[in-house]
Amino acid sequence: MNTPLQPRLHTPCDTVTLVDGPGGLPMIEVANAHATARLSLYGGQVLSYRPHGADVDLLFLSEQALYQPGKAIRGGVPVCWPWFGPDPQGLGRPAHGLARTRQWALRHSAVLSRGETLVEVGLGDSAETRGLWPHAFDLTLAVTFGSTLELALTTRNTGDAPFTLTQALHSYFALGDIAQSRVLGLDGCRYIDNAKGAGGVVKRQLGNVTVGGEVDRIYTGAPPVLSIVDDALARRVTLRSEGSGTVVVWNPWEAIAAGMADLPDAAYRHFICVETANAADDVVSLAPGATHRLRLQIAARPY
Repeated sequence: MNTPLQPRLHTPCDTVTLVDGPGGLPMIEVANAHATARLSLYGGQVLSYRPHGADVDLLFLSEQALYQPGKAIRGGVPVCWPWFGPDPQGLGRPAHGLARTRQWALRHSAVLSRGETLVEVGLGDSAETRGLWPHAFDLTLAVTFGSTLELALTTRNTGDAPFTLTQALHSYFALGDIAQSRVLGLDGCRYIDNAKGAGGVVKRQLGNVTVGGEVDRIYTGAPPVLSIVDDALARRVTLRSEGSGTVVVWNPWEAIAAGMADLPDAAYRHFICVETANAADDVVSLAPGATHRLRLQIAARPY
């Protein structure tokens, strides 16, 4: 049962409620004229977004997701930062960086002019983060819950030395059936194939992206507008991005999914990750005081 939490630094607007989520993790619930949603302060992670009138959530969240400090939550939109993928220096640090397993703070919320709810959460450097990544930073995720879902991840270099990073909004999109789904907009793009046995070879996409086995690809030179078409749900999801030069498409498929404790064996058939990213050679460099914004707008409509 949800137990209201007392806000520490912020009084939320009347469309926002602070609650205890699974595992006692603090979460934000949003209910407004457009949608209902949930965001976990652990990880700064949107877990759910369901526009009014939609039959199912736009985002996939595993029924076996772990809600434990030190563990990433499987589903929604995890924040991979300040590196995407394995530790780039091979020092044994966690895959996908430090942000998705840290407690973020609620900084601001407001009702906007058309009834949307804006929620801003943030993460700053600490002795703990500097032990993993020795830089001073401020990270803000601004999420607008309206007839569309908009996420803007802003990194500020608050130190006196430059740094580089890679990152991703690791979006899990719910599907009725992956066999009846496809990703449009990547035809002709080159991609790095990181699926088991592919060895990171560079290939070129021919036609729409369909999934019939493990897919783990980093698309370079990706366009700012993509679509996910799901015939089983009769739904088209449109993604618009800014500040991103790469797109990651991932689905573990049967064998890998069976070995994942936080994912039901058959769940791979009901999601696809299409991630707005700066990955591979798409590296962000920030001088002291500089900022970078990675932005994603997600819109769904029936067809």
